[in-house]
Amino acid sequence: MFDELYDTPTESIDIRDGQLYVDASSWLDWYYIDFNTANRNAAEGGTSSAFVKQAIPTEMLDGQGSGPAMETPEETGIYTYWYDVFGAGLSHHEFRSFTPTAEQPEPSSWHIAVHRNNVRTNNGAAHETTYTSMSDLPESSKAFQDKTFTPDAWNQLDVWTIQAQMLQGLIGNQGIKVNPVLSSWLKVDLPPVPPLFTLNNHVFIVRFPDDTYAAIQLENYQSPAGTKCCLTINYKYPY
Repeated sequence: MFDELYDTPTESIDIRDGQLYVDASSWLDWYYIDFNTANRNAAEGGTSSAFVKQAIPTEMLDGQGSGPAMETPEETGIYTYWYDVFGAGLSHHEFRSFTPTAEQPEPSSWHIAVHRNNVRTNNGAAHETTYTSMSDLPESSKAFQDKTFTPDAWNQLDVWTIQAQMLQGLIGNQGIKVNPVLSSWLKVDLPPVPPLFTLNNHVFIVRFPDDTYAAIQLENYQSPAGTKCCLTINYKYPY
């Protein structure tokens, strides 16, 4: 019943200037995007090194234990929950266990990272605009400087990582900060089965600690073969 969550794409896709394609369908990896690298590669005719794959740590730390411990927030590790996928859906869940792990590795330079429908920033903050076309944006990010920008927030329910017991409704999630605004660009609902994916095509503005801005938009979340969480991302940096 979870066939659409297990697809493995093999095909490539053509992309335009100001666009990235990232196969983020893996449950076990984050893909870190550096917009400066993307810009350089685009000028040279490619985007192959615009992102870096980093595995999610899942092994228990030496000397640590796991089990049905207290549901401790903001501690690095894998949080296993039961989800009522055949009843009330993902909103109905119960904590089962916690396994402490190493910290999530990161490259030395990055702006955003994607994992399936999840997005995080490098200490940035995001604002959702009402625009649905990059070409309609104001000329400068100064038009958004008085808007509300939302930073990343701790999450231990949505970064699905361990799928070994999915048929029993049990999923191991990585505890990590993600951006709730940016992550709204792709919503996954269970039920129905198979899952329902809903694309939010609004343009998002991301502000970084060095006071630079990026405009990003999810144009498509499927590969040509229909594999979910293969992301075609429109971007403008610096904006």
